Amino acid sequence: MTTVSLDAAAAATRQSTRRHYLMCRPDHFEVSYAINPWMDTATPVDRDLALAQWDTLRATFERSGHAVDVIDGIAGLPDMVFAANGGLVIGHRAVSARFANRERAAEGPAYHRWFAAQGLDVVAATEVNEGEGDFAVVGSRILAGTGFRTARAAHREVADRFGRPVISLRLVDPRYYHLDTALMSLGDTIAYYPPAFTPHSAALLARLYPDAIVATDADAAVFGLNGVCDGRRVFLTDRATGLAQRLHDAGFEPVGIDLSELLKAGGSVKCCTLERHR
Repeated sequence: MTTVSLDAAAAATRQSTRRHYLMCRPDHFEVSYAINPWMDTATPVDRDLALAQWDTLRATFERSGHAVDVIDGIAGLPDMVFAANGGLVIGHRAVSARFANRERAAEGPAYHRWFAAQGLDVVAATEVNEGEGDFAVVGSRILAGTGFRTARAAHREVADRFGRPVISLRLVDPRYYHLDTALMSLGDTIAYYPPAFTPHSAALLARLYPDAIVATDADAAVFGLNGVCDGRRVFLTDRATGLAQRLHDAGFEPVGIDLSELLKAGGSVKCCTLERHR
């Protein structure tokens, strides 16, 4: 009789599928203002290092068989590198972002123009909505964050636009100001950090995803949940070693990426990656 380990049995059920991502090179990256607790204008930023780390992330995606489009950055929009915030794309439809902070306001129209140039059926959000920063596609539903950046009314707007159920979740810790800093989609389940949510929202997630991976304080503090999953591989910061082990134990293949320079602005792998969902 052959005994199969838990890791091997779980891994056998995980399948990578080819994904289509949008990214923006950090050619204009800097921390010239502070709109979240991670940003400190007194801390120097090494743009060359940020570019090299971003190039590594893009190359890792492409070596893994994924398609990567690149939108041109715009001078004066240093956070445009965080492409996930630019909108939400499912199939042929897209909603472009409407940012909460004036410093990022011009990013919404820039991403809107790019979506339109790709032939997508795109509408501009009428409610404050920071794209995949606060919307996570998990199976057939969309999990939606509110509390800091995305308005609760935007959840209804997205539900109507895409015809999918949207589950509202309230964030309460300013360090985790977007949903994608506190929760990661793993296909049909999630990894998340319960203290980032109200007790009601955390309990709802526990009920919806009893097999979810629960992140520790240490995992969350290095933006370990700001990752991207292709069904089996999980691309995440190389600093989240505990979370990487739990992902491995659940049958995923963690791929560590160093994006330490971009973390100075409060972003990591997912922030840099907008997925064009099928």
